[in-house]
Amino acid sequence: MPHIPPLFSVFGTNSLTNKHSRNRDRGPARNMSIKFEDVGKVYPNGYEGLKHVNCEIEQGEFVAIIGLSGAGKSTLIRTINRMHDVTTGTLTVDGVDVMSLSGKALRRFRRKIGMIFQSFNLITRTTVIRNVLTAFVPDMPWYRSAFGIYTKEEKMKALECLDKVGIVDKAFVRADQLSGGQQQRVALARTLAQNPQIILADEPVAALDPVTAKTVMDDFTRINKDMNITILINIHHVDLALQYCQRVIGIRAGEIVYDGPAAEVNDAVLKQIYEGGEKEE
Repeated sequence: MPHIPPLFSVFGTNSLTNKHSRNRDRGPARNMSIKFEDVGKVYPNGYEGLKHVNCEIEQGEFVAIIGLSGAGKSTLIRTINRMHDVTTGTLTVDGVDVMSLSGKALRRFRRKIGMIFQSFNLITRTTVIRNVLTAFVPDMPWYRSAFGIYTKEEKMKALECLDKVGIVDKAFVRADQLSGGQQQRVALARTLAQNPQIILADEPVAALDPVTAKTVMDDFTRINKDMNITILINIHHVDLALQYCQRVIGIRAGEIVYDGPAAEVNDAVLKQIYEGGEKEE
């Protein structure tokens, strides 16, 4: 990591690495598996977003979800953190029926799951580090939240997360002065500050140029391997899905039509996902 004295002098330390941060970086200890059992999702207008979905995702997997627009990719990942409710079947995460959660239990559950969007969802008129620090707000007392008061440990954690995605030097730059790729990396750093066990990414590279998209995918890969965080990425770029992800789930019209290793995805599988046809047994 490059030497950046101004950052260190602000927080009264000469290193971003300490005993506590090393302990936090070891990754999740628990096996937060995700299990869909005959899951269906019907929207109020009668549209079936998901149909008889059955699959299981283990801790530490890097999974790409591919398919046509409107196939159900976003619906699938958004049921995991209860952004969408399932209508039928059972969805369990860490052995807990997601639909059984409410109130504080649901909020605690969602803290374990980071969510990254195509649109970045940053506060563009404030600094990068302030954006990352917002990850701590749900766990802060109201008075600290109201006045934007953060502890030294929280500030150091924010810098560590920015370091993980290679933009710690942008910590005190306004978010709207960054490129699209840099803004997405800020969003990723903010998610890491939650200490998530699962990251859901909804088209995170759709708005980026090819070179920048690969840089962001490199970040996802490194985080997946080094921190053992499960990553599910909804992605239109099939080439990136096959290059970076270990497993591919192909969805067509709300149904899983392929679930297997990325290395086994061939033209026939892609035709099945994008053009239809009989599902392989």
